[in-house]
Amino acid sequence: MPTIDPSIALRPQASPDAWLLVLLLGGGYLYLLSAWGPTSAPTHLRRRGYATRQQKILYFTGVLVFGIGASSPIHNVGENYLYSFHMVQHLMFQLVAAPLLILGTPAWMLRRMLVRPKVLPVVTVITKPLVALLLVNAFVATAHTPQFVEATLSNGLFHLFTHFLWVAVGLLMWWPVTSPLPEVPHYSYLGRMGYLFSHSILPTVPASFLTFASAPLYSSYENAPRIWEFITPLVDLQIAGLLMKIGGGLLLWAVIAALFFRWSHEDRTGGPDALYWRDFAGTDQTPELVKR
Repeated sequence: MPTIDPSIALRPQASPDAWLLVLLLGGGYLYLLSAWGPTSAPTHLRRRGYATRQQKILYFTGVLVFGIGASSPIHNVGENYLYSFHMVQHLMFQLVAAPLLILGTPAWMLRRMLVRPKVLPVVTVITKPLVALLLVNAFVATAHTPQFVEATLSNGLFHLFTHFLWVAVGLLMWWPVTSPLPEVPHYSYLGRMGYLFSHSILPTVPASFLTFASAPLYSSYENAPRIWEFITPLVDLQIAGLLMKIGGGLLLWAVIAALFFRWSHEDRTGGPDALYWRDFAGTDQTPELVKR
């Protein structure tokens, strides 16, 4: 099997499709702030550029994570040489970038996008924890089939579409945990912890197929040049499975722990729900009364 100099494989390469999505995510956010903010943002946010500094930092950190995953050496190695790097890329999109994008988007903007007669009923259904759990994990299982993986590697347009899909699926996954909208709410702390626990368990099934595989599953990676001789196609597959199960699981358990401590803090201090109140700090308004 041919080998390649690691310095070549790890060299960043321009990815026009990835940068297009980065520009859409970042530019779209700035455009909506300026276009919708003057009429839709609460008064106290109009003095702060229609979003808090923290929200802007969170959102553009999410965009940065997406950009790194989609155009750095992670992308080059993951698309051309090692499936384990491909797995890292998808975990970055789904588990890191997506929740940051939600947390960084002002509630008034999400309300204007989603609280519409033809949109809200659909969003209400698909963001219910059980429905979201099933939809997300059905996609995750499908996305790791040989047919799906080979299609993403051989079709540039489909490859671009899957980048969008991973972020969209991540947004769906995290909505029941991070939603700031009472109209399409996040759930109780106990419900959110149970929901994320389920997300840490269900991917065990596709991860097990990768971890305990006796032969390579993806011909493109099996026949790809080797960067490091000790990472054979089978070892690469097993590393990907472990990353999916252990890496993703540890991240979700860290969030579960953070939710538990936040729950304890709010119960002890009687403080407000941080997600519902983050856009209304310092005002006498409540999110339940503000409909924009």
